[in-house]
Amino acid sequence: MTDEDSRYEAVRSRDARFDGEFFFAVVTTGIYCRPSCPAVTPKRCNVRFFATAAAAQGSGFRACRRCRPDAAPGSAEWNVRADVVGRAMRLIGDGVVDREGVAGLAVRLGYSARQVQRQLTAELGAGPVALARAQRAHAARVLLQTTDLPVTEIAFASGCGSVRQFNDTIRAVYAVTPSALRAAAPRSGRAARRAATPTAGIPLRLAHRGPYHAAAVFDLLQREAVTGVEEVSGAPGDRTYRRTLRLPYGTGIVAVDERPGAAKEGLAAHPGGWLDARLHLTDPRDLSTAVQRLRRLFDLDADPYAVDERLGADPHLAPLVAARPGLRSPGAADPEEAAVRALVGPEEAARLVYAHGKMLDAPCGTLTHAFPEPAALAEAEPHGTLGTLAAALADGTVRLDAGADRDEAQAALRALPGLDPATVAVVRARALGDPDTAPPDVDAPDSWRPWRTYALHHLRAAGETPMPRPGEGGPFTPTARPPATPPRSAGR
Repeated sequence: MTDEDSRYEAVRSRDARFDGEFFFAVVTTGIYCRPSCPAVTPKRCNVRFFATAAAAQGSGFRACRRCRPDAAPGSAEWNVRADVVGRAMRLIGDGVVDREGVAGLAVRLGYSARQVQRQLTAELGAGPVALARAQRAHAARVLLQTTDLPVTEIAFASGCGSVRQFNDTIRAVYAVTPSALRAAAPRSGRAARRAATPTAGIPLRLAHRGPYHAAAVFDLLQREAVTGVEEVSGAPGDRTYRRTLRLPYGTGIVAVDERPGAAKEGLAAHPGGWLDARLHLTDPRDLSTAVQRLRRLFDLDADPYAVDERLGADPHLAPLVAARPGLRSPGAADPEEAAVRALVGPEEAARLVYAHGKMLDAPCGTLTHAFPEPAALAEAEPHGTLGTLAAALADGTVRLDAGADRDEAQAALRALPGLDPATVAVVRARALGDPDTAPPDVDAPDSWRPWRTYALHHLRAAGETPMPRPGEGGPFTPTARPPATPPRSAGR
């Protein structure tokens, strides 16, 4: 939506379909909002539009405390785009700027730091530092309002380099001090802090736009769950998915509930909602990275309206889309893990977990390990296709991180002996989050572009295409179940 008059109409109708796709600011109040903000619609002459929250902040506007634009779903554009801006946005979301700086971001993208700065500023109105700062501010607000962590710890956990930088960031974005922001927490946040225990973790609302067909996502996660790192409990419609996370600074355990929360009726013309989650981290610095990886796993930044409109125009897909509005294409919490699992299937993956995965310092029920790193697999299982894939992931021959070039990654995977095209397509769809992947044995017409991955999910959800054999799974899920009890090597 590039026409400003059209954007204003979306604001005037409080259309949540565009939350996160753009932001608007009101010059008379100095506040920026998401399109669905329930406040009185400002006059058109007082409204300015921005592509990102960081751009609005850079122009001197502060976040609305009513609609909390920093918590809006991310733009679906970054899932689709494969250019340097799209890749940069995915890397910034994964915390690369906080960990490696702008220079590290540029190296990963294959451009100079000046080129990255110029391209992001020209298109988004903000450079990588400003975009990372907006993300840090959101992480800080979540920690301030949902945990009792000391402010000093939150400063570094949110990615700030000093307490002074942290204080300046909070004042610039929210126009209050950190302590005032904590005091202004919604009732749910204050209640969560009071109910929290040292091991309860951080309560989260993972926002999405439009309808969300949770049942299909949890069905898939339950079918392909790997013992030791994942479990799904509860009855359909009220399930909880739990898994371990291997993160840059430590490990984590997350629990995500199937039953979506819903926006209040009348708040927006097309309300979205959220998935309730609770995240326990060994190092709070991993918060932003963990949240972004969960968003990719559950495909929460998708635009279901655009997907359903395109696929619903196909006579064959139309009844399937109508039966499952908001069907998502799950990605991966760990792309390297997803690649290994696509190759070996869940039973063999469980064996690898117990044989070579890192045992958690504090196991939680059946969640006992983090999935093994590629380097560990390459050393322990050096032979065959698995050893080849693990070695390529470990030495960087194959890159599957958030900013990887999808075509280059696919070419590198195809060059590995033993990897068939169907498995490579699965890796591209799940590990790289490509919404437009079609396996070589499936006739996917160009009219389904750029959402062919979603089309295949609709077909398979309706039972219209054969399920793959174990080890050929991923988004096109293997039917084999993981072992009910850990292998004998679980005690390692």
